[in-house]
Amino acid sequence: MKQALWHLLNDFLSAILFLIVYAVSGSIRIAACIAVAAGVAQLAWLKFVSRRVEPMQWASLGLAVVLGGATILTQNPRFVMVKPSLVHFVVAAAMLKRGWMIRYITPVARQNVSEATMVAAGYAWAALMAALGLTNLVIALHFDLATWAWFVSVGAVGAKLAAVALQYAVFRTIVRRRLAQSAT
Repeated sequence: MKQALWHLLNDFLSAILFLIVYAVSGSIRIAACIAVAAGVAQLAWLKFVSRRVEPMQWASLGLAVVLGGATILTQNPRFVMVKPSLVHFVVAAAMLKRGWMIRYITPVARQNVSEATMVAAGYAWAALMAALGLTNLVIALHFDLATWAWFVSVGAVGAKLAAVALQYAVFRTIVRRRLAQSAT
């Protein structure tokens, strides 16, 4: 699970940098250039350290370049603001694969939590990603940059952290009950 959240954070790095640079400089063009450069630098670093570049990372770079370029050309930040929605939708679609989450579950949880529960948790994550993508899209298209910045940096991240905490609590409760039952 940590690995999946780390990948999501990396995917949103360009959006986060866009926000920071825009807040400091007030320039959409400079912020978009930095966001695109960050995407290129991330992949260059992975290549430099001889790590495999995942398809999602290539897609994220492509989106950063295309949407960042559109933002630079039009001076309209909405192109960059839409990128997290596209990433969320792609991630949600990938999470619709039955049992995707099982490989991220600890061995003790895999032994004590039913497969149906783990599969349901995976589908719940897909629904969360789709909902966050849709919410981001609405905010990006109908609200100002400050509202979008709050949503991307606090709302979306907070929702994911809350989901991790909820899943951890539920799985931990199930594991404890199963272990207590087997001990008696």
